[in-house]
Amino acid sequence: MLSHTVVQQPTGPDAMPDLFSPFTLKGVTLRNRIAMSPMTMYRSVDGKMTDFHVMLMGSRAAGGFGLVFPEQIAIQPDGRTSTGCAGIWDDAQKDSLSRVSSIIKDMGAVPAIQLGHTGRRGSEKKPWHGKSQLPASDPDGWQVRGPSPIPHGRRYTLPVQELSIIEIKEIHHAYASAARRAHECGFEWLEVHFAHGYLGASFFSPLGNQRADAYGGSREKRLRFHREALDAVRAVWPAHLPLTMRLGSDDFNEHGIQFDDAVWAIGELKQHGLDFADISLGMNTDDMKDVPFDQVGFMVDRAARVRQVVRLPVGVSWNLGLPAVADRIIRQELVDVVFLGRPALWIRSRPGPEGSLGWPAVERPVKN
Repeated sequence: MLSHTVVQQPTGPDAMPDLFSPFTLKGVTLRNRIAMSPMTMYRSVDGKMTDFHVMLMGSRAAGGFGLVFPEQIAIQPDGRTSTGCAGIWDDAQKDSLSRVSSIIKDMGAVPAIQLGHTGRRGSEKKPWHGKSQLPASDPDGWQVRGPSPIPHGRRYTLPVQELSIIEIKEIHHAYASAARRAHECGFEWLEVHFAHGYLGASFFSPLGNQRADAYGGSREKRLRFHREALDAVRAVWPAHLPLTMRLGSDDFNEHGIQFDDAVWAIGELKQHGLDFADISLGMNTDDMKDVPFDQVGFMVDRAARVRQVVRLPVGVSWNLGLPAVADRIIRQELVDVVFLGRPALWIRSRPGPEGSLGWPAVERPVKN
C-alpha cells in the first residue's frame, strides 16, 4: 500500500488559506494557489517547442502564476492534436522542453507538465486552417485510435482503429518513458490527462469504450487503463514530486460517465499513487445535456465533493477568472488550487457569464 499524500497548510493564528497563500504538495511548494492550465498552442515543430513557448510560459511565470503548464504534451506521435503540437516521445525533444521548464523556474514558478494522448480526437488541422479532422491519407494526418471503433462525433467523424492489448501496453510504456524524460527536463509536477474526450477519458466512458475484454464493460474494467498508466508513471517519477491527474468527471449524458463514477475512480487511483485530482469534464460526446456553461465556477461543487469524500487535494477550472470568486473558494477550503485557462491568455474564445474571465463589464456605445 502506498502512503497517502501529506498536504501542508498554513499554520498559526492566520491559518486560513487564501488565493495567494503558499501550497505545499509532497516536496514542492507553490508560491500561490493559481495555476496556468495547459492550453494547445499549435506552435511546435516536429513535436519540439519553440521560442514562442519560452516567451509565453516565461511571461506567465514572471507575471505571478504559482504553477505553469505548457500545453498537453503527447506521449506518442499520434497522441497529438495536430502536427503543430508538442511531444515527448523522442529524446530529441528534450532540449526544447528543458528551455521551457528552465524559464518557468527562473521566474519563480513551478514548472508542470501534462502528459496525454488525444486518441480519437487527434489528427486535426490547425485552428486557422479550419480545425477539421484529417484522414490518414493526408500528409498532416494519421489513423486515430481508441478503445473501440466509435468516432467521437461532430467534427471528429473519421474511422477509429480499436487498440489491441499489445498497443495498450505500448501506450503505458510510452507514459513511463515520457515521465522519465519529463523529470530529466526539469519538470516538478506531472499531470496525466484523462479528460476532454481524449484517450484516457474515452477508456473510462461507456460512450467511447464498448470493449468486451479486460479493459471494457464494468467501470472496474474501464478504469484498468488508468491504473496501469498511473502505475507505469509512478514507477519512474520521483516519489517526492507530485503525480496528479485531470479526470473527466461527468459526460453530462445519461449513457456516459456520471459524477459518482468519478468520485469512486479517484478513490481507486489514490491507492495507485495519485497525489492530487484536477476535476474537469468528460467531453466524450457532443450530445451533452444541461451543462451549466453560463455559471461561474460550475465545477467547484464537484471538486469540493472529491476533496471531502476521497480526502485528496483538488484543483478545478471553468469560469473562475473573477479573482474574488477564486479567492473565496480557496478561503472556504472547497479546493486547493485554481486553474486558469482563457484568463491566462486574455482571450474570450468561448461564451461565458459576464465577468467570469476576470474583466469588468464593457459599456458599448449605442448606435443611432
